[in-house]
Amino acid sequence: MSTAVVHRTVVRLGVRSIFGRWRGVLLFVLPLVLIGLAVLARALVGQTDEGARHTLYGLGLVVVVPLVALLATSGLLAPEIDDGSISYLLAKPVPRSTIVVSKLVVAVGCVLAFGTLPLLVAGLVLRTGDPSVAVGFALGSVLGGTAYCALFALLSVVTRHAVVVGLVYLLVWEGLLGGLLDGVRWLSVTRWSAAVVDRVAGTSLVDLSLVYALVAALVVIVGGTWLTGHRLRSFNLTGDE
Repeated sequence: MSTAVVHRTVVRLGVRSIFGRWRGVLLFVLPLVLIGLAVLARALVGQTDEGARHTLYGLGLVVVVPLVALLATSGLLAPEIDDGSISYLLAKPVPRSTIVVSKLVVAVGCVLAFGTLPLLVAGLVLRTGDPSVAVGFALGSVLGGTAYCALFALLSVVTRHAVVVGLVYLLVWEGLLGGLLDGVRWLSVTRWSAAVVDRVAGTSLVDLSLVYALVAALVVIVGGTWLTGHRLRSFNLTGDE
């Protein structure tokens, strides 16, 4: 049995699964919208804190990064479970943990390419004179995007409606309640990401300890990955729940 943490064949199948479906198109559209709006904001209002906050945080960190993570992660496991092709992987002598980690490598790679890099570019466009803002949002997106991938991977093996549940979670918990209830910041992946931005860029997006944000994100990443692997180990090869 293979003991590698990442299995190249699983990674290759994961990449094909994402970019062979409609999700791949959306992954290219989201960063283009973010960078386009950053260019527009720079042209209209110049290098202002308000313009950077609304674009990089309100659109980039709150909308683009979670959606990229959701689209990438839900396109790795959920379709294979639905059409039964997951049986091909589960029948192979590959540890379930290796399958999950390999899938998450693909998802996090998508977050870096379609979330982190565009945020970095948008940040440099909006705040050319202060690159720490772009770096802060980029690092925050890495932390938040990875945590989202682990969370959505777990959703994809728990329910056949992972995309719908994920969207409801983002809209209601991270979006609506996150903007209305201050206490949500303790259980909000986006707010944990914002804590990283605050420390690196010197902004004041959220009143939250960086140590807490890092520990909480780590718990979600490790816990979500382990629970996803545990769920796969008990999954019926026929795909029946």
